[in-house]
Amino acid sequence: MSETAAMQIDSKRATTATDVAERAGVSQSAVSRCFTPGASVSARMRAQVMQAADALGYRPNLIARSLITKRSGMIGVVVGNVAQQLYPGTLQALATRLQAEGYRILLFTAPPDGPADPALEQIIAYQVDALVLAAADLSSKLAEQCRAAGIPVVLYNRTVRGQTASSVTCTNHAAGIEIAALFAAGRHRRPAFIAFDPAASTSRDRERGFRAGCRAHGLPDPIVEVGASGDAGARRAITSLLSRPNRPDAVFCPFDQMAIVAMDVARYDFGLSIPNDVSIVGFDDAPPAAWPSYQLTTYAQPVAAMVDATAQLIVEQLADPQARLRQVQVPGHLVLRQSCRLPRSQEPTR
Repeated sequence: MSETAAMQIDSKRATTATDVAERAGVSQSAVSRCFTPGASVSARMRAQVMQAADALGYRPNLIARSLITKRSGMIGVVVGNVAQQLYPGTLQALATRLQAEGYRILLFTAPPDGPADPALEQIIAYQVDALVLAAADLSSKLAEQCRAAGIPVVLYNRTVRGQTASSVTCTNHAAGIEIAALFAAGRHRRPAFIAFDPAASTSRDRERGFRAGCRAHGLPDPIVEVGASGDAGARRAITSLLSRPNRPDAVFCPFDQMAIVAMDVARYDFGLSIPNDVSIVGFDDAPPAAWPSYQLTTYAQPVAAMVDATAQLIVEQLADPQARLRQVQVPGHLVLRQSCRLPRSQEPTR
């Protein structure tokens, strides 16, 4: 196609891959490969096609492509509480990782720590290729409807009873045991746990591990208060614990946002010294945990490894709809700072 002919393409008609192919002197399939992430194409051909595309102002029509491939290239991500401090970074990591596989994420919100069913109609209407449920519960109804629609589901930071979906979690039970051992090593004698939702697998598994660890290390069974997921619930729970005549001297909060609220209440409402009067340990290692005003001892979630495992499960299930469902657990680690009393032989991270 001559330069003059290219300029005469009807300005009211969108430029097509055929136009680009003619200008670049290649096949239409070569143009398609150049705009497909991960496709095999030489650097010379890619440069040739991109130069032609730029000259014609061509942009691939992803909607049209989805009609041909039967894939939208979108992964739905359902989040129960997007304001939770760990999740902005998690969503960024997930978006980056899935983009490397040629996908984009479409974010939906569900009631905090509740079922994702209200978003189901939207999810199916957008024809997402797969679904990630991040801190949102999967009901049996939703699992069945997703299977019927051919939508693979991966739970992130959640598990579900029965083989209804693949999942990726931290080693929550083992983490609870390790935190109990930390309290025992620091000579604590009155442990407590704040549960944000006893029905949620993350809270349930961390509590069970913590109880088991307390028994193993000769500590009494922990006092448990339910604090729900919001700051107000955490405030009520820690206030109830610290108002007891024989208040706990060590509190395990199942995520950092709750632990930070607990620290503020202990210091400013009760005038307590942390960790001299009460030790507080969180879970996640969200950015505020390292702030100088908190220096929170916490159990770090391995976000990068969990995101990578999630992406791998999605790719596996899209490649093979009959792929075996898997429950992946990724180990985290304790981060020792200044909110927990430690044996003299151990120094907190500065």
